[in-house]
Amino acid sequence: MTLGFAVGSGTGCYINARFPLDLDLDRTTLGDKVGRSSVTGVCWLFAWGDGGIQAAALDGEMETIHHADLEVFVILAGLYVRRTTIVYGE
Repeated sequence: MTLGFAVGSGTGCYINARFPLDLDLDRTTLGDKVGRSSVTGVCWLFAWGDGGIQAAALDGEMETIHHADLEVFVILAGLYVRRTTIVYGE
C-alpha cells in the first residue's frame, strides 16, 4: 500500500496519507469493485458525512469486502480534514 506525506513550503503544511486497515496484506486480494465513503471536518467544529465501511461498500455496490484502506487529508493541523474509507471487493 501507499503511504504519502507532504509538507508545504514555508509555514503552511498538509498531510495526505493512505494506510491499510488489514494486517494480512500478503494474502489479500482486492476484487473488481471499489467503494469510497468520507467524513469532512472544518475549523475543528463542524463535521459531516459517513466515513464508515458499510457506506463505502454501498457506494461500490459490493456484498463481500476483501480489503480496506484509510486515506487522511489534513490542512493546517486540522483546519480542514477529510477521512476517506476505501474498500475493495466483489
